[in-house]
Amino acid sequence: MLVKWIRCAVVDRRGFERGQRKWAGLLGEPGFRGQGGGWSRREPDVAHVFGFWESRAFYDSFMARAHDRLAASQTGTYRDMQAKLFDHLFDVKTGFEPRFTDSDVVRVAHCKVRAERAEHFTLMQQRIWNPAMAGSPGMVRGLFGKAPGDEYLVLSMWLSAAEHGKYQVQRVERLAVRAETELDIEAVDGDIVRLEPTWTV
Repeated sequence: MLVKWIRCAVVDRRGFERGQRKWAGLLGEPGFRGQGGGWSRREPDVAHVFGFWESRAFYDSFMARAHDRLAASQTGTYRDMQAKLFDHLFDVKTGFEPRFTDSDVVRVAHCKVRAERAEHFTLMQQRIWNPAMAGSPGMVRGLFGKAPGDEYLVLSMWLSAAEHGKYQVQRVERLAVRAETELDIEAVDGDIVRLEPTWTV
């Protein structure tokens, strides 16, 4: 599965939200699996959108045909758009599906990993981070993906920001020490996204 993460600074919030609803036109596109997103809890005018495709071939076909028509309704409503593609490597918890109706927030972590530590980083994700997240009350589902150049995405869906906050406070620091995360990671950024139900396709 291919994961697309889009982040943009919105300058016309109402226009952007109106345009976001037009993406319902994705339904019926060959290989399309689902899309959702919402507003950053940290930066009020930053929007995140997550799209899922069966394969790169289906995604490329859509981009060549129908993308620009659907995107036209949001022209001028945002600036500084960044889009990144990741290959789904494995699930966090089990049976990831691109559904957004049973979660309130998404935590997205984007990690630039030192090339010589990439194997260790992936192993720690499987052995330490995944079981800890999967066992946390309020964690619904998630995935681990990779882009070229040793960039990784950890996407986790939570019942509420409060549940994710508890996990962060109680466990993250301890887990990071066990996983030697500081040695693996060159840079990390991310966000907590409050999902907007009307953006779900």
